[in-house]
Amino acid sequence: MSFRAREIYNKVVRKVGDWVPAEVLESVRKGLPNNKLVMGRAKRGIYAGRHIQFGNKVSEDGGNKSRRTWKPNVQTKRLFSYIHDRHIRVKVTTHALRCIDKAGGIDEYLLKTPYHKMETEMGLIWKAKVEKMYEQLGNMEVGFFSPEEEAKIEKGFEELKIAKRDARREARRALAKQRQIEEGRVNSNETIEAKQIEEGMTDNVNKAEQ
Repeated sequence: MSFRAREIYNKVVRKVGDWVPAEVLESVRKGLPNNKLVMGRAKRGIYAGRHIQFGNKVSEDGGNKSRRTWKPNVQTKRLFSYIHDRHIRVKVTTHALRCIDKAGGIDEYLLKTPYHKMETEMGLIWKAKVEKMYEQLGNMEVGFFSPEEEAKIEKGFEELKIAKRDARREARRALAKQRQIEEGRVNSNETIEAKQIEEGMTDNVNKAEQ
């Protein structure tokens, strides 16, 4: 195992955790890419084998050649993972996007792609996580309900929905009544104050006339 492959393996173990089965980690170790050189940014995305290409730029006049590079077309996308039930923001190449669409989603692409073709730490980590979560789902006990029980459960959900709607309606009515009472109190207080002011003014006028 090369130095880079050993470093990738240690990083996968640190990020994924010890809860991954030993056979999964062994398959990761065997499938690690043994090449020593890879793009730095390719470690943080899913590139599906696309990397920097090297070649020559040939001038039109004299046919002079100068070295140049071609970088892959990398896009930042939000891909929905059904096993995680959320979107994953990841850098992918357009070739990787076509592979993901052909596989049926990011989860299926990670499951179908062998470890030695992932080539990036991020792809290896996500692949190990998805495999572990699917294994846990496979070991879960699944219960089935009869049609009568399903009808009862559906009826219970409908009754709960109606009860929540009635509770919200009653709360709105109570809040409206409280506001009306408060507005009535304010109006009554203003009327009382106005009457007191009028009475005080009449008393002052009577005193002045006397």
